[in-house]
Amino acid sequence: MNETTLKLLEYQRIKEMIEELTVSDMGRDLVRALKPDTDPYIIRNWLMETSESRMLLDKGASVPLSSLNGIGKVMEKLGKVTALLPEDLTIIRNVLVGTSRMISYMKARFELAPNVASYATSMFTLDDLAEEIDRCIRDSRVDDRASPELARIRKRITIVEERIASKLESILHSPAWQNKLQDQVVSIRDGSYVIPVKREHRRSVEGMVVDISSSGSTVFIEPAAIRSLKNELNLLKLEEEKEVFRLLSWLTGMAEGYRREIMINVQTMAHYDFIFAKAKLSNAMRAVCPEINEDRRILICGGRHPLIGNSAIPLNIDIGEDYQALVITGPNTGGKTVVLKTVGLFCLMAQSGLHVPADSASLPVFRDILADIGDGQSITQSLSTFSSHIRNIISIMQCAGPDTLVLLDELGTGTDPAEGMGIATAVLEELKRKDSIILATTHYGEIKEFARNTPGFKNGCMLFDPNTLMPLYTLSIGIPGESNAFLISLRLGMDPGIISRAHEITYREKNDYQAPAIAPGQDKPGIGPGQDVSSAPLVNTDIIESAERSVEASKRRIESRKKAEKQRIVSGFKIGDCVFVTSMNRTGIVCEPENSRGEVGVMIMKKKFLINRKRLRPYINGKDLYPEDYDLSIVLDSRDDRKKRKIMGKRHVEGLAIEIREGNSP
Repeated sequence: MNETTLKLLEYQRIKEMIEELTVSDMGRDLVRALKPDTDPYIIRNWLMETSESRMLLDKGASVPLSSLNGIGKVMEKLGKVTALLPEDLTIIRNVLVGTSRMISYMKARFELAPNVASYATSMFTLDDLAEEIDRCIRDSRVDDRASPELARIRKRITIVEERIASKLESILHSPAWQNKLQDQVVSIRDGSYVIPVKREHRRSVEGMVVDISSSGSTVFIEPAAIRSLKNELNLLKLEEEKEVFRLLSWLTGMAEGYRREIMINVQTMAHYDFIFAKAKLSNAMRAVCPEINEDRRILICGGRHPLIGNSAIPLNIDIGEDYQALVITGPNTGGKTVVLKTVGLFCLMAQSGLHVPADSASLPVFRDILADIGDGQSITQSLSTFSSHIRNIISIMQCAGPDTLVLLDELGTGTDPAEGMGIATAVLEELKRKDSIILATTHYGEIKEFARNTPGFKNGCMLFDPNTLMPLYTLSIGIPGESNAFLISLRLGMDPGIISRAHEITYREKNDYQAPAIAPGQDKPGIGPGQDVSSAPLVNTDIIESAERSVEASKRRIESRKKAEKQRIVSGFKIGDCVFVTSMNRTGIVCEPENSRGEVGVMIMKKKFLINRKRLRPYINGKDLYPEDYDLSIVLDSRDDRKKRKIMGKRHVEGLAIEIREGNSP
């Protein structure tokens, strides 16, 4: 089954619904690997599993499914490690306990679900392994009763630890030690029993320094009096570790001997989790087991789209017996596409061993389901709506055959209506020649005529109430439908004058349309799938509100610019002000006031420029840069110019001149 169809019909969402109903990771892995099959024998067997599992659930007894947590990693260790950890053996024990419960559950229900119950007969209880693990492992630890030797060693360890504790207790309460101890407490550091001794007395205490406090004022010493006991304890610990390893190795070897049986138990339990998840979905959808027929007939009574749920309008369709191609017409938002998706998804579900939400259903097995649904536009691949449709349709015609179901939505759209109609008709003829089962939707009146006059084709329509202008989402087979574009547009609030003009352009005749009356207490009417006509908005409020926000923002920007421009004109620039020149991305000092052309003299890097005031932005006010009586010529003139200006202020000197260097405004 091609991935494009699985994606278009949202098959993955059905799998996600099943996945949520599993209890184990291995069960979820089986759901993720699920795909429609094309072998009728396999499909019928899958459906039988789902049906029997559904019957067991309907009886109300809780199925003892196991979560199988961690068993996958444990099975990978078997044969690779010498000894499993106690917690690994506990996982195996839990699986075996779950296996025993499942065997007992299925044995009691063999008559009700013989096929599903028979799977449990392949499982193994392995009571000897379960009992040994249960006897030896407790609370993820090898228990004392696992062997007499381990019990003896641990008893001896307890005695030695008590003797050490008693010896240390006597040291703590000895008068000779009172002034040497930092505190009367025994602690364990690096596996050694130590007492806290003041640093200045560490040499007067016989023993080994194990640790020092962070402040350095306390040293932790293992007294020499317990050294022999400590050595004995260490030897006992080694013996304990050796005995524990021996027991774990023995249990691991026992589990490895049953590796095949354990794996069969795990796989069977995961399969039970998988098939009962399918049964739970069937129960949640109030679904039925579809009959698998051999005569290419699709018969659905009271079908409901699985992703819409109980709110879906039931679908009744029968195709493949008297005719093999159905052309569905009707208004937009009337449910044409839902019909295609429902039929396609029902076939995918049935071929996956899933029940379908309907009153009854009989479905064939298709080698492939070929679908072209949606516009498929792609900016990155430079695909228009029409190009996308044609690319899909070319592929569909190459793959179509007697054992394929073809679903075509809005056939021939996206181009010139006359040419689109011609292509649509030719495509339908070719698919009919290849003997495919065809469901197609269209708005073209010529294709309705083609379906009416061509053997093997039949028209169908989505019913529409002309009084309330509501789509009824109900498929009627045998008669073509109308698009009702004018009535729907009128109901949605389009100007009646525009509708009248559209009618005149289309039919070459005049017809006056009037706005529909609104009953008292009703909101503005509109139409949408599954929506009351009286409750939907006349317009797309998101578009309107977004446009209004955009207009308001634009007005605020214009007002802000006008206000800023006005402030700039009123305030002007004074000599000594520091300004930012936007065109040069630099700051400068105003050296000449604005002239009649709106140009301001600005000194930038000891060079004077005449710059239009629109390119200047206030940066620092001159009052903030210089004192009130500051001589700005110090900033604006060179030292030589200042000397010359001083001389000129006293007397006339022949040939004395001040040169002004100006740059061009950028």
